[in-house]
Amino acid sequence: MIPQWLTHNRLYDLARSGQRLTPWWAVIPVGLFIAFGSQLFALPIVFMLFLAGIIPTTEESALAQPPLVSGLALTIQLMLGFGVMILCTWLWVRLYERRSFATLGFEPGRILFLYGRGLLIGLASFAATVGLLAPLGYIAIEDSDPAQVGLAALGGVVLVFFPGWLIQGAAEEILTRGWMLPTLAARYRVWIGLLISSLFFTFMHALNPNLSILAMINLALYGLFGALYALREESLWGICAFHSIWNWAQGNLFGLEVSGQMVSGGMIFNLIETGPDWLTGGAFGPEGGLVTTIVLLFSMAVIWWWPTTRQRMSTPPVTADHAL
Repeated sequence: MIPQWLTHNRLYDLARSGQRLTPWWAVIPVGLFIAFGSQLFALPIVFMLFLAGIIPTTEESALAQPPLVSGLALTIQLMLGFGVMILCTWLWVRLYERRSFATLGFEPGRILFLYGRGLLIGLASFAATVGLLAPLGYIAIEDSDPAQVGLAALGGVVLVFFPGWLIQGAAEEILTRGWMLPTLAARYRVWIGLLISSLFFTFMHALNPNLSILAMINLALYGLFGALYALREESLWGICAFHSIWNWAQGNLFGLEVSGQMVSGGMIFNLIETGPDWLTGGAFGPEGGLVTTIVLLFSMAVIWWWPTTRQRMSTPPVTADHAL
């Protein structure tokens, strides 16, 4: 039996609150333009920062910098590209659909609770991924420069680099779960919104290095998990927090690859996977391994049976008259 929160959801009402919905044939082209166009728009600025030596050009040059410096450089890079992604999504819903940014799932009320819970759940979920590998002997501590690990790296890891992950995680959620998912679900069928938004999220990572078939499956599963999380809370606050801290914990807390990319900015622990790639993810990081598949499937089961704590579907939707 399909639960009511999946078929009748506040996020769908918010998507309908504008003067018009984006038609099906335009959703994917607009999404592609926002996802990849925003990165191209920021590319000249990033390139100038490369030339100025502010952003390191290689992993070796990043590791040669103090964590505070490399963390700041990559935060600038994340904020530029993904900040433009957020801006473009907002401009589309404001100028074409004629509705406010809040209708993307950012209504006021319980913000601190939803965001704080998302941070805790995201941190616990990725810690569970590491926790499944450790007893098997498939996680080890890697030799590293003491200046890049532990308390010496705390400034770059927490104070400087974490804000970059906040923007990056929110941007991908706003585009796929805040706009694409409810737009398609409100106009057509729920399963169409779930399927297309999840596959689109996977395609957004198609150019990531060391991508494997299992990594693509896990990306699609995360897309489905993110959709269920957002729909269960009828909000985007929680899943934005989950996404951001998942990436931060993966790269800067445990020192592992994030979707095929090694991040700089220092790390609290510097771990390395030592087991088979099909289980640990290999060069793509844990997101490319079976252990993440298990964590995501379990997480989706928890979301599906999550007790409903608040019904918001009877609340009148935000109208275009209140658009920012």
